[in-house]
Amino acid sequence: MAVGIFDSGLGGLTVLDAVTKRLPDVPFVYFGDNAHAPYGVRDADDVYALTTAAVERMFGAGCDLVILACNTASAAALRRMQESWIPHDKRVLGVFVPLIEALTERSWGDNSPPREVEVKHVALFATPATVASRAFQRELAFRAIGVDVEAQACGGVVDAIEDGDMILAEALVRSHVDALKRKMPDPQAAILGCTHYPIMHDAFQVALGEDVSVYSQANLVAESLADYLERHPKMVGAGTESKFLTTGDVRKVSDRATQFLRRQITFEAA
Repeated sequence: MAVGIFDSGLGGLTVLDAVTKRLPDVPFVYFGDNAHAPYGVRDADDVYALTTAAVERMFGAGCDLVILACNTASAAALRRMQESWIPHDKRVLGVFVPLIEALTERSWGDNSPPREVEVKHVALFATPATVASRAFQRELAFRAIGVDVEAQACGGVVDAIEDGDMILAEALVRSHVDALKRKMPDPQAAILGCTHYPIMHDAFQVALGEDVSVYSQANLVAESLADYLERHPKMVGAGTESKFLTTGDVRKVSDRATQFLRRQITFEAA
């Protein structure tokens, strides 16, 4: 009865931590494609090929439901996977949906016409690939009108976090926020559109100012997953064991993940 959590690297551990706290009785299989991280600088075909290979591995580990805890994969690969690749008895979900539900205050199943929402000026911080896809803006436009979204590609932040260089990551956050504010001086809300970025939540908040509402994904995804499994209990797969898989160096990834979650994490080779 396992559920899969996929990310290109370690950022998805922020989602894993939240969902395990929300759903303590559900085993989770985490897959980090660390050998090919970051995805944010890859083209869409490359992201699609890597994502489908990882999801196939999680299907094999007993996961009928996989969460793409990677915004780049959600933006560049998910729609294509849903249209032509995912078996009829499996499900793959992305991380944009809970964010847009929170921002627009309407459920994903609400198919009424787009309407005005309270927040009019939104800053989106994401990887270059996510920004280039415009997937967030496209999904938001189906549900809300009159929202100005200014996107900022945050090059280097994921690499710095993966390398454990938080001083560099914080400096890059300040630089990217400054660049965003030159384009949108007074955002009302900010979307941290990468699952690595919640680790830098405080740095984003300080750089943006206390009046800006900062949305990060981990807790929103956890609540959305709990609701989904309540409505679709059969989508909890056959797997019974929690495990951590990586395409990268097992010892290095295990050590870094242990630092991330502040508890012992042991990966095995995917």
